[in-house]
Amino acid sequence: MSRHDPTPSDPSPRILLVEDDPMLGPQVRDGLAREGLRVEWVQDGDEALTRDPSDYQLLILDLMLPGTYGLDILRSVRRSGADVPVLVLSAKSDAAVKVRAFELGADDYLTKPFWPEELLARVQARLRRPTASFEGRIEVGELAIDLSARRVFAAGQELELTRAEYDLLVALARRPGAALERGWLAEQVLDPEREGTARTLDVHISRLRKKLGGLAGCVKTVWGVGYRFEAPR
Repeated sequence: MSRHDPTPSDPSPRILLVEDDPMLGPQVRDGLAREGLRVEWVQDGDEALTRDPSDYQLLILDLMLPGTYGLDILRSVRRSGADVPVLVLSAKSDAAVKVRAFELGADDYLTKPFWPEELLARVQARLRRPTASFEGRIEVGELAIDLSARRVFAAGQELELTRAEYDLLVALARRPGAALERGWLAEQVLDPEREGTARTLDVHISRLRKKLGGLAGCVKTVWGVGYRFEAPR
């Protein structure tokens, strides 16, 4: 196994590459390194589970691995609460596998074989978080979320959101660009005794969009999966 150990003072993004192919792994690692990115290459699924996902700005994940299967690694990452972007890199092209990856929390899916330029573009897109989160705030364009006070402002005007609407907006905005599965949103965000389940999730989303007004386009529908938060262009 080969790995690049970063120096503590190096501010460049740190990426964990989980890929067992002995030829593709070094190609991806070295290609991204030439772009100024720090890449740690892991060739085994079990070893990938020993890494703390919060130590990285991006995880590039193959699915067919020795040891732990890639989707099980993805499930473990999301259950840990880490919001690191995950780019799945796999030869599996069937829709069912892609949908399952997105359901488990993948942010992007690139099928092998691929052009190096496309991989770089996808990596750069995942590293460019469209929201800024600092000191208990999430900001994107004219939208600001005060996490400590549970207040939301659009173009300087405070929005009156219900608990469900606020929590759904925060869940989406914390992972911009990621497709979040409807069942996960309902299970993790909604109170089944007060706000319903996946059956009523669409109603909460519809009401949230109305209150967002001109920023309603930030909440995108991902057909067959759920919803995604995108910064306005």
